[in-house]
Amino acid sequence: MRGKKVNKRKIFNDPVYGFVTVPDELIFDIIEHQYFQRLRRIKQLGLTHLVYPGALHTRFHHSMGAMHLMTKALTELSFKGHSISKEEYLGASISILLHDIGHGPYSHALENSIVNDVSHEEISKLFMDKLNVCFDGRLTTAIEIFNNTYHKTYLNGLVSGQLDMDRLDYLKRDSFFTGVSEGTVNYERLLSMLNVLNDEVVVEEKGIYSVEKFITARRLMYWQVYLHKTVLAAEYTIMKVLKRAKELRLRGVELFATPALDYFLSSKISLEEFENNPEVLENFSRLDDYDISTSMKVWISHDDKVLSFLCNSLINRKLLKVEMQNHPFDPNIVADIVKRTRSEYNLDDNEVDYFVISDKTSNYTYKPGSNKIGILQKNDSVIDIAEASDQLNISLLDKPTTKYFLAYPKSIRI
Repeated sequence: MRGKKVNKRKIFNDPVYGFVTVPDELIFDIIEHQYFQRLRRIKQLGLTHLVYPGALHTRFHHSMGAMHLMTKALTELSFKGHSISKEEYLGASISILLHDIGHGPYSHALENSIVNDVSHEEISKLFMDKLNVCFDGRLTTAIEIFNNTYHKTYLNGLVSGQLDMDRLDYLKRDSFFTGVSEGTVNYERLLSMLNVLNDEVVVEEKGIYSVEKFITARRLMYWQVYLHKTVLAAEYTIMKVLKRAKELRLRGVELFATPALDYFLSSKISLEEFENNPEVLENFSRLDDYDISTSMKVWISHDDKVLSFLCNSLINRKLLKVEMQNHPFDPNIVADIVKRTRSEYNLDDNEVDYFVISDKTSNYTYKPGSNKIGILQKNDSVIDIAEASDQLNISLLDKPTTKYFLAYPKSIRI
């Protein structure tokens, strides 16, 4: 007896957009795949919930939301007379759905600690290639759009640009879950103002104020949420945790870890190995936030005082004290903190680097010129939002804002 056909036209209830439809059977099958389901177990904002307790949404939520916005954007462009085939509609939707599939646990922590300079974008490409094999080449158009090799380059602009569906969703979603209302953007207005000219996504002139609000909201979200000083301290701490765990493991120290995590702790993995050894990507596909958090809970009791201290600071939210300012910290002050930390915790020169973190972070509000947000004038000319706007401070836009931070144990008094 033949099995009953599965209804793949699913609707899910998203807290940000309401009811959202999965537009195609292939997309349903991709969502059901274990590679994509892993995103349910990776928080979108890493350790931001230590500052904003509601920030517990996942990369699964974000990817589904970005796909929804893509379908609305393509529908709007079709309505305005731009020819978009069913294959292109599907390809762009899959491309944005899978844009974050290569993310590891806790945001970017893994990229900077236990794998050697392998970005999540590069891993996303590898996952997409693997899925394309699983689905008999039906993701080829999506991959071309993602890699910006498809002949309609504006489709890549909707996936990866300064006003793309990725940014539009994460600003709206992260604002919703953190409760930071300053990050709210009118996504419906922005989508309704989209157009295409000379194979580039543009915004119609009457949407200029919505674009200004979008850029301002992004700036506020970066400094109030993504680069909040306590969030930075927590994220650098988890990078130090993984770095220390790998250091110990490579020295032959016994260390509890899930099999997938131990695979990466006990060996040096490069992009070349990701590309040439299928075992690497398969182990990566089993890694999620739970591997790290479970291991950290156990590591609190480890004999290594560095690993124990750092894990305790994250699991029990006994975070490092953080200071942030617009100019570099006095080297003498940093040296004094390092000296007293080394003495108080009886650390050697290598160990003290895990306890005192001095670094800087930068963010562009908007980069005029390359990959611009073009404003479509009534005479069909296009100008950069930085020139078109009378509200945005151009001098603020064309260079990054850099802030310096210093983190150290709270027991050390300056």
